[in-house]
Amino acid sequence: MKFSISAKGIKRLTISSGVGAGGGAAEDVSLKIPSKPASGRRITARTAIPAALVLGTLLPFLFVRIAIFVLESASVRSSFDCGGWRFFSGADRSLLLQMERKAQLAKQQESVYWHLASQGIPKSLHCLSLNLVEEYAINAIARSRLPSPEYATRLIDPNFRHLVLLTDNVLAASVVVASAVRNSANPEKLVFHIVTNKETYTPMHAWFSTNSIESAVVEVRGLHQYDWSAEVNADIKDMLDINHLIWKHYHSKEKDLNYSQDHNRYLDTLRPSSRSLMNHLIIYLPKLFPDLKKIVFLDDDVVVQQDISSLWELNLNGKVSGSVFRSWCGNGCCSAGTKYMDYLNFSHPLISSSFNGDRYTWLYGMNIFDLEAWRNTNITEIYHHWLKLNLKSGLELWNPGLLPPALIAFEGQVHSINSSMLVTDLGHRHRSGEISRERVEAAAVIHFAGPAKPWLEISFPEVRSLWSRYVNFSNKFTRRCGIITG
Repeated sequence: MKFSISAKGIKRLTISSGVGAGGGAAEDVSLKIPSKPASGRRITARTAIPAALVLGTLLPFLFVRIAIFVLESASVRSSFDCGGWRFFSGADRSLLLQMERKAQLAKQQESVYWHLASQGIPKSLHCLSLNLVEEYAINAIARSRLPSPEYATRLIDPNFRHLVLLTDNVLAASVVVASAVRNSANPEKLVFHIVTNKETYTPMHAWFSTNSIESAVVEVRGLHQYDWSAEVNADIKDMLDINHLIWKHYHSKEKDLNYSQDHNRYLDTLRPSSRSLMNHLIIYLPKLFPDLKKIVFLDDDVVVQQDISSLWELNLNGKVSGSVFRSWCGNGCCSAGTKYMDYLNFSHPLISSSFNGDRYTWLYGMNIFDLEAWRNTNITEIYHHWLKLNLKSGLELWNPGLLPPALIAFEGQVHSINSSMLVTDLGHRHRSGEISRERVEAAAVIHFAGPAKPWLEISFPEVRSLWSRYVNFSNKFTRRCGIITG
């Protein structure tokens, strides 16, 4: 409906149906109404009566046309309801469903590429390792003992604060150590135990031999240097075989996955943490360090921003682990967190009869472990038992990844740590943007959990600088290899 005024002062009332019957051309009905007479002339009965007769004749017709217009347009119109579409015609709905499907497939493919990119080793990191291997061969200092003999007793001294890293990433390990030392109130009390694989042992040893950390002690050991029993070696082989079967199971049907829970499970198998031998060895910490009583475990994708000495003084109340749980409250709001039901399949009777789906999950990344208490439990055995049950059930007990079987093995053995100690998920695009900069900077430890690791080009510049500030750019090899600067 619209009004228009002509040059002669006649007001026009136009009612347009927009769409004619059967989807034809629009129909307009116009009514001319005399405007106020020019030169101040008054409307008299002579002029008013004909106008009234015209209105009386046309108005019933107009009301009928308006009713028809409303009924016709109701079948094809669409309207918003809380930000979404309420109804469409059959053709429009089909088109929108096709567009939505294409958008979902594009998003699904993008997430696959994102996770695949996280598995690659950047040329800069490969360059760094090659240069360090060469340095190890030609430089006696790069082959020197770690730690030096005068500090060897600290490696098992309970009066020192022991930190453990399981990693095959030299640059990442250097950042963890540098950030922890720089922000420690008593760096001379810190002892770092770095365990790596045979391939990375040489460059890792060369780095920490030629880039000594002031005050703190660093030990580098390769897995090939451990003399484990045949039983432990068999258990580790079984664990790795089962995880390889999980990976093979989901990758064999990749093309058949829809944008669904199956696709999310497939992405979980693409996570570097799910495929890394070093990450799976967390469950063997008591055997890796038989002489230690209490350790702080750090992932290699964390940055320590504050002194964390309070972790060693934490009373675990007889439990094995201290961890941050995936729920927190602060600044007048609480996060929903994630629960067991988000990781375990509670439609399976083995899970539903054994666990509470509403329990909140805890986080890897920064954990305090009482190894003495751990040795008095059967946590490692429970872990292996459930791995085999999951394989026997057709991999239906939980989503792929490190955390689900650990939730089961550590059930009832985890003490809660203040959530302000750790901010995680900075490697997830959809999560990192939800965390305020103030909360990230206030955390004692930040964790780049997710595919966008800070040493990769796909990392997020807004948080990468929090990591790169601890990279040793004065080292000739980091400069030569073009290590990412933030």
